[in-house]
Amino acid sequence: MIQPADIREWRDRDVVDDEGRKIGALESVYVSTATDEPQMATVRTGMPTRHRLVFVPVDDAIVGPGYVKVSYARALVKKAPSLGVDDVLPADEEGAIFQYYGKAYQAGAGGQRRLARR
Repeated sequence: MIQPADIREWRDRDVVDDEGRKIGALESVYVSTATDEPQMATVRTGMPTRHRLVFVPVDDAIVGPGYVKVSYARALVKKAPSLGVDDVLPADEEGAIFQYYGKAYQAGAGGQRRLARR
């Protein structure tokens, strides 16, 4: 798993799927606002002039030399909810990301964000 102290050093490293196929480059990690533990990562994909950021859970991620391996197939991640490279994740869209991957989602107290970008 990605440790909070290691997040900055893994930015721009390759993100690969469970079979070692490259998905894209790690852009940022989103942590739980309740526990400060890594929950999701955004992966920069697409053509150089048309990059977008797709979300992938990092609950079972493995950090290797120069890469981060996630336990999801490349095709699944590429179709995941995404953002433009300069966009911010709206709080009301967080649930859709968790739902896409079949994960339970509960908004923070008073409807606050569950994810914070690191």
